Amino acid sequence: MPTVHTSKPGYFGKGSVEIGPAAGSGEGIETVYDVLQYATRTHGTRNALGWRDVVDIHEEEKEVKKVVDGKEVTEKKKWKYFELSDYKYINFIELNEAISEIARGLVEIGVAADDVFNIFAQTSPNWQLMANACGSISTTIATAYDTLGEAGLTHSLNEPECVGLFTNAELLPTLYKVLAKTPSIKFVVYDGEPPKTLVSDINAVRESIQVFSIDELRALGRSKPTEPLKARLPKPETMACIMYTSGSTGPPKGVCITHSNLVASIGAVYMLLGHHLTYDDTYLAYLPLAHVLEYIVELIMIFVGMTTGYGRVKTLTDASVRKCKGDLAAFQPSIMVGVPAVWETIRKGIISKVNSGGTVRKSVFNSAMSLKQNNVPVLGQVADNVVLKSVRAATGGRMRITLSGGAALSHETQKFLDTALVMILQGYGMTESCGMCAILPPEMMRYSSVGLPVPSVEIKFLDVKDAGYLSTNKPPQGEVCIRGPSVTKGYYKRPDLNNDETIFTKDGWLRTGDVGQWNDDGTLTLIDRVKNLIKLQGGEYIALERLESTYKACNYVGNICVHATADAKQPMAIIIPHEVNLRHALKSTDIDSSKSLPDLCHDPKVVELVLKECNSVGKKNGFKPMEILQAVILTPEEWTPENGMVTAAQKIQRNKVAKEFEKEIAQIYKEQ
Repeated sequence: MPTVHTSKPGYFGKGSVEIGPAAGSGEGIETVYDVLQYATRTHGTRNALGWRDVVDIHEEEKEVKKVVDGKEVTEKKKWKYFELSDYKYINFIELNEAISEIARGLVEIGVAADDVFNIFAQTSPNWQLMANACGSISTTIATAYDTLGEAGLTHSLNEPECVGLFTNAELLPTLYKVLAKTPSIKFVVYDGEPPKTLVSDINAVRESIQVFSIDELRALGRSKPTEPLKARLPKPETMACIMYTSGSTGPPKGVCITHSNLVASIGAVYMLLGHHLTYDDTYLAYLPLAHVLEYIVELIMIFVGMTTGYGRVKTLTDASVRKCKGDLAAFQPSIMVGVPAVWETIRKGIISKVNSGGTVRKSVFNSAMSLKQNNVPVLGQVADNVVLKSVRAATGGRMRITLSGGAALSHETQKFLDTALVMILQGYGMTESCGMCAILPPEMMRYSSVGLPVPSVEIKFLDVKDAGYLSTNKPPQGEVCIRGPSVTKGYYKRPDLNNDETIFTKDGWLRTGDVGQWNDDGTLTLIDRVKNLIKLQGGEYIALERLESTYKACNYVGNICVHATADAKQPMAIIIPHEVNLRHALKSTDIDSSKSLPDLCHDPKVVELVLKECNSVGKKNGFKPMEILQAVILTPEEWTPENGMVTAAQKIQRNKVAKEFEKEIAQIYKEQ
C-alpha cells in the first residue's frame, strides 16, 4: 500500500522522536477525491460501509422519576426501542458509484464549485456519501451537530451562506423553524420518511427552495453523464470543509480545512498505525461525524480498505434494542474509537454489573483483574480466558484496539479497561489539526500518554511562566504549539481570531492552549488547559481538567465539574452521582438507599461519602493537598447539550455550571 504525500517536519531536542522515512508522492493522492479513487481501485468488491435498517419500533411504557422545581415527581413515559435488520453492505465500487450519482445530481440542480453545502445529520453512510460527493465537485461542506437547536443551526447555515443542506427526516422540523431566517438556503436533501405535509411546508417557505430525498437526488444524477464532473475536481488547496467546533467558549468557530490538510492527516496516521490495520479488522462508527475525530478516522478506514459498520449510541447494546442484537454484538468490531465519557460509562457499567452479581461474583472478578494486572503465570491467562472473556463478549468478542480522544482519559479508567476489556490507546488532536496531533502506537503502550507526534505535525512548547511550566523543566513542560501540513491556516470569516497572536504566532505556530509534558520515551502527556489553570489563595496553580479526569474515575461520579477561585484554599466540585453505583454503596451504610435521588443529593451523609471517596481516588493518584476537594455539591439533574451544561461534544460548559450553582458555591467558599 502506498504512502500518502505529506511534508514531514523534523523533530529536534531531548525527548523528541523522529518518525520516518519522509513520505513520497505515492500514487498522486492529494485530495479526498484521490483517496476515494485509490480505495475503489485497490479494495474493489470488499465491503466498505455497513448499516442496519429499522424493521420496527417498539414502545414500552415505564414510570420515570423526574426533578421539577427541586422536587421529584413520578410520571409515565413511553420509551421507544428499535428492532433492526442484520447489517447490509456496499462495496468500494458501489460506494464510489453512489457518490458519483449524488455529485452529478448536485451539479444538475445547480450547486456550484464555490458553494457551501451543510450537513446537519446523524452519523450514517449517507453522511459520508454526501460529504464525498461535495468534495468530488469542489463544493465545501459545513458541519452541524445533529443535536443543535435553532440558534446553533441558524449560525452554521448563515455564516458560510450555505446554498443547501443534507439532513434526516426527524431533523426536518428543526430545519423548518429556521428556514425563514436562513435566506441563502435553496436546496434541502433528506433521508428517511418525513410526513408529506412537512415537505410541502418546507417548499412553501420560499419559492426558491427545492426539496429532494437522497434517493431522488441519486436517481437524477444517475441519468446524467459523468464527463462534466472532470471539470469540477478539487485541487489540494480547495476548501474541503468548514468544521464548526462545539462552542465551549462562545459561538461555534468554523475551522477551514483543505483537501491537503485532510490527506496529510490520513497519511500521517497511516505511517504510525498502518502496520497494525488489516483486512480482517472492522470499525464501528457511532460518534458524531460533525466531530473531527470521527470524520478523519472514517476517511482513514476508507483509505486502508477496512469495513466500517454504522451504529447508534442508543442501539449499541442488546439491552437498548428489541428482538435483535445490539450493534456491538451484531457487527463484532475489532477497532473502536471513543471519548472519555464513553469509556467512563463502559467502566462503571461493568462495575455495576459485577456488583449486582453478589459478593462471590465480585470477588472472582477482582481476583481475575489482579492476576492479569500482575502477570501471574498461567493463572493470569486462565483468569483472562474464563472470567474476563464474558466482559469482552458484551462488545462483540473481537475487539483488539480502541482509541480514546477528545479529552484526557484518567489513568485508572485506562488501566481498568485495558485489563478487563481491550487495549485503549490515547490520542491527541483538535479540529484545527484535522483531528490528529499525536497517537500512541500499541508497541509503545503506556498509561496517561497521548503518544508520539504524527508525521504531519511539528510540536514545540511555549513556557507558561506564571504556572511554572517551562521547557527547561525536567521533564520539559509548556503550552503545546503545532504547525505542519495538516494544521489549519485559520477560521472562517474570523479575521479577529486569525490575526490574534495568542492563537496564530507570526512564525506560523498555532497555540493550542493545552499544557503538555515530554516523557523520556518521546511521548507526550497532557497536563491541562492554560485557561483552566487556577492560582489559589496560597499561590499554587491547579489544573481543573486534570483533576476532573481523575476524580471522574470515582465509582460514585457520573459527571463532574471542578471549580476554584483565586481566593480559594482548595477546589470544590459539582457532581452528578452515578445513581446505580451510589445506591449499591449505600446498602452497606446506615443511609436509606431507597430514598429519591434528589433526597440523596441533599443528604449530608451522602455528600460526605461521595467527598471522601473522591478524595480517596485523588490521594491514590498522588494529588497534592491543594488538589484535594474541600467540598462537593451533588445534583440529580443531568447535563445535556439541550440544557446548555455541556457542548454537543460533551465538554463541560464551565461558566454555565458555575452560574447555575452560584449560591451554593459562594456558601462553600464563605465557610472555608
